[in-house]
Amino acid sequence: MRPTHILILLIVLVILFGAKRLPDVARSVGQSMKVFKKEISELQEDVVVPAAPVTATQATMPAPAPVAPAAGETAPTDR
Repeated sequence: MRPTHILILLIVLVILFGAKRLPDVARSVGQSMKVFKKEISELQEDVVVPAAPVTATQATMPAPAPVAPAAGETAPTDR
């Protein structure tokens, strides 16, 4: 952003919120950003936790057997 853009943005903020409320708005935004950053870092810590390693018995388990259709139903055909 260019300096003129920042100046225009500040003027609009002062007009919208007033000079007396602007520090309160800035403080509120700062606290919200602090909470947001904390939550993001906690989520990243949760993602970093590695999963349990796969054991040899888990890796060689056979696939489950197909289920027979109920009475009155037809089995789907593979094409």
